[in-house]
Amino acid sequence: MHEFRAGTILLEKRLKSVPGLVVDRHEMGWVKDEATFDDADAVVCFSDGNGRHPVLAGKGRLATMEGLAGRGIGFGCMHFAVEVPKDTAGSQFRKMIGGCYEHQWSCNPIWDARFDKFPEHPITRGVEPFSITDEWYFNMRFTAGFDAEGPREVDGVRFTPVLVATPSDDTRDGPYVYPKGPYPHIKAAKGRKEAVMWAVERPDGGRGFGFTGGHFHKNWQSDAFRKVILNALCWVAKVDVPERGIDSAPVNEEEIALNLDDKRPRKKKKATG
Repeated sequence: MHEFRAGTILLEKRLKSVPGLVVDRHEMGWVKDEATFDDADAVVCFSDGNGRHPVLAGKGRLATMEGLAGRGIGFGCMHFAVEVPKDTAGSQFRKMIGGCYEHQWSCNPIWDARFDKFPEHPITRGVEPFSITDEWYFNMRFTAGFDAEGPREVDGVRFTPVLVATPSDDTRDGPYVYPKGPYPHIKAAKGRKEAVMWAVERPDGGRGFGFTGGHFHKNWQSDAFRKVILNALCWVAKVDVPERGIDSAPVNEEEIALNLDDKRPRKKKKATG
């Protein structure tokens, strides 16, 4: 779970062969030198979210990201990074990527999502129908007018629900990961389709996407799961996605075990007196 560093390493490895794309990977928080943004075409966060979000965990960072987006720079957020405090950054993130996870409005159960149909979009090129278990957040707080039902345009922003699935009634009934729930408004929407990945094209010329999966590191072994993200990473940076999508080498058992975070329990400090 939450192997952001290991995940970005294996994605970077598979993007190196994409013509016209240069990947500058940063780990463990914000970039060390913001000059790296000078020639950036996109910024993507696969990281902690909420108050620990790299864009929010330091003074002036949100304004920096808003400035980049205003210049037409792409912005993408994956898994926990789609969650931000609603009063601090909710409206700003909706403007940049179309939607975000809102505490106790959205929910985060672990469930098996089935993706059978895809919209016509560069991100879905070459992606075959697939089913996979993940902590798929849903009931996202989208810009008004955006939902899972289909492409929309609101105030010059073009929105496309990329991955859409229907949670089972049991999924809506909980428990969720945190808080456990269930929430009455989630239960009341049984049978409704949910967008768990989406993309926007903004009037400033930039692109954005949100992806709520990515909790389980082993899911990178799924060819379809991996392809939809590789496609998105290219698309958000305005790199052409081929008709069959971004092909990549399989992730074997040896590679999936590399670069994992040290999750050993911290030793309790002894009291002294």
